[in-house]
Amino acid sequence: MLTDLPIFAICGHSGSGKTTLIEALVPRLAAGGLSVAVAKTHAHGIDVDRPGKDSDRLFRAGADVFLHGPDQGFSRVHPPPSTGGRTGPGGAPALQLAALARRYDLVLVEGRKPLPCAKVWLLREGERRPPRALGPALACLSRDADRAEAAWGLLESWLPAQWRRPPVFGCVLIGGRSTRMGRPKHLLRQGRRTWLEHTVGCLRPVAEKVVIAGAGEVPRALADVAHLPDALGVRGPLAGILAAMRWAPWATWLVAACDLPNLSPQAIAWLLETRTAGVWATLPRPAGGRVVEPLLAHYDFRARAILEGLAAEGNFSPSRAADHPKVLTPTPPAALRAAWENVNTPEDLARRRSRGSAK
Repeated sequence: MLTDLPIFAICGHSGSGKTTLIEALVPRLAAGGLSVAVAKTHAHGIDVDRPGKDSDRLFRAGADVFLHGPDQGFSRVHPPPSTGGRTGPGGAPALQLAALARRYDLVLVEGRKPLPCAKVWLLREGERRPPRALGPALACLSRDADRAEAAWGLLESWLPAQWRRPPVFGCVLIGGRSTRMGRPKHLLRQGRRTWLEHTVGCLRPVAEKVVIAGAGEVPRALADVAHLPDALGVRGPLAGILAAMRWAPWATWLVAACDLPNLSPQAIAWLLETRTAGVWATLPRPAGGRVVEPLLAHYDFRARAILEGLAAEGNFSPSRAADHPKVLTPTPPAALRAAWENVNTPEDLARRRSRGSAK
């Protein structure tokens, strides 16, 4: 799991310069708009609170403690129960590092033990090679090297590629009331195929797996496609999006509504190309201006926290995700914008068909 996430370890013995290197990297990463977490490991345990303080007493009693002030916060948590093996640094389970990767663009780990993630080893004075137990490392940096520049160069090439490692899944949303159309839109036909089949066909070339989310009849030709019920307690398209993201929580999702008859593989490919480090979702603005389109969009697995937050507030409009600073809202190229045009009424459908027959 860790090998597919943006988790990068700075390893070395005590006194090798790990903290100094991380201090040099973090401002440069933050200046590029990336959120960074640092997981620091200690071989002999940690002591972050004075004995006798309320928070220390509560922690020693068995509770996880979260402290919040006007401009900062702090958490002190117990490791989860062992499952028979530990893959995280210094006894911290891999699950905890993965949880950080859901909330940050990059997790830097400072430690000395072998980690199942990308890493560099910092040599101490007189040290010639890293320990054999370290496993493969991207680089071994001596004290006389410009470590900050060397590590920065590694991150510049490694991080964008790492953000593209999670599998790409596709989700087609069906089940709207279609009151203005008068019949289920996903079963309208485009030549010999239904609109649903057309949408699934556009997603399949780039998605490892495609699912259908929402209630409604599915054509026999798509019997092999997983059909997910809407998320309970959630309304509208958000119910289908969250159903998919909960079903495969570590996937990058391409979401498409079923009523986009102009959808093309080229539009899907453009949307996928917006995926990069620091972008949790892409909600395009097809006509420019203020209106975003959340139903032909890209959602990184980190975006689930944004959408779950909306649902918890009773706000079931996925377009509100555009207010989040990690959400990109570009305007597609002019040649592709028709892909975001939906058809809602028989009149819309008739006009579309007349334009098609006139060509």
